[in-house]
Amino acid sequence: MLYYLVKWLKELGLPGTGMFQYISFRSAASFVTALVISVFFGKYFISYLRRKQIGENVRNLGLAGQNEKAGTPTMGGIIIIASILVPALLFCDMRNIYVLLMIFTTVWLGILGLVDDYIKVFKKDKEGLSPKKKLIGQIVLGLVVGSAMYFHPNVVICEKVSKQQTVYSTASSNDLLQSENQENSNAPRIFDEPHHSSKTTIPFVKNHELDYSFLTRLFGDETGKWSFLLFIPLIVFVIAAVSNGANLTDGLDGLATGTTATMAVGIAILAYVSGNVIFADYLNIMYIPNSGELVIFISAVIGACIGFYWWNCYPANVFMGDTGSLTLGGIIAVSCIIIRKELLIPILCGIYLAQSLSVIVQVSYFKYTKKKFGEGRRVLLMAPLHHHFQKKGMHESKIVQRFIVVSMLLVVMTLVTLKIR
Repeated sequence: MLYYLVKWLKELGLPGTGMFQYISFRSAASFVTALVISVFFGKYFISYLRRKQIGENVRNLGLAGQNEKAGTPTMGGIIIIASILVPALLFCDMRNIYVLLMIFTTVWLGILGLVDDYIKVFKKDKEGLSPKKKLIGQIVLGLVVGSAMYFHPNVVICEKVSKQQTVYSTASSNDLLQSENQENSNAPRIFDEPHHSSKTTIPFVKNHELDYSFLTRLFGDETGKWSFLLFIPLIVFVIAAVSNGANLTDGLDGLATGTTATMAVGIAILAYVSGNVIFADYLNIMYIPNSGELVIFISAVIGACIGFYWWNCYPANVFMGDTGSLTLGGIIAVSCIIIRKELLIPILCGIYLAQSLSVIVQVSYFKYTKKKFGEGRRVLLMAPLHHHFQKKGMHESKIVQRFIVVSMLLVVMTLVTLKIR
């Protein structure tokens, strides 16, 4: 809770403490702290896993170099979770509903993944936690996040007023500089008063927004009061889909951490511009008060991923296991939901989507051809997609680097959608 200590010291007039009011400063501190924890303290945790012989039980899939990975320490997602939570607790405003949702997501999915890894490692059950139980855990998280986003009084947005209604207060350049501070009240009056809304951002359209209540009005719900019956199930679906997509992506050394780090950078940018009245005005997007705190949390995620990549890149010293992959996927999903960019996920998380679709297409086509021809056929050499390229003889480090490059391009495309409409 360093944030509150420094805030108290600022009230006492201690020089330098004013830096903590800036989201950019706390985000940088959060990033560095997460990076240090994952790199330096991760080393000792990996040694502990080796001593306890907590290693990966690798299935024989007929892939090159696969046997070399047997016994590699797993459950390294604990490093990622610790590297995220410590900076968040130090530098974030813990009264912020968005921060609380992110912490709950991290802890909840971390426990779910840890149970799965525990069953695999200690119970010697390669299947781990059943898919049904995983899905139930993800549904519970979706219900909590969806309900909070729809019903919590502090979850509000500000919409841009018309040009005729726009009123600018007398704001100095210093006031504009401090507009990243959520407590600043001298920013220009470009947006209306904070209000509850079921609107979200939709790409490639003129007004750039979609109101879920509009969809329920089509079925006779004139006031839109039943829109939560559409909104909450959608949130559950998004969280389950993205979390499982990240889980499928965790199949090569550094693949999940590298691609997730690039996605997190994109989300941090989106969260910053959504929580900054000046940038929200320039980009003509909805202004989401207090969402700037999310940048600090996501900065910790970026630092944790990069730090873990230090140990997880080829050849990996540790695997994150479901403890890390389920958690990272959930964090990406919930953060997009918070800043109302969940409809951008197919672009931003295109790697996750491709991995999931490759499995769905492979399994569906195999079942279809087996039923029709009596012999199962495959679209890919192996699913998920990264294994297809392995089967074609491509080295896994090259696959990982190319997937990361593609993920970078997708992040840029996601940011560009803010101006293409």
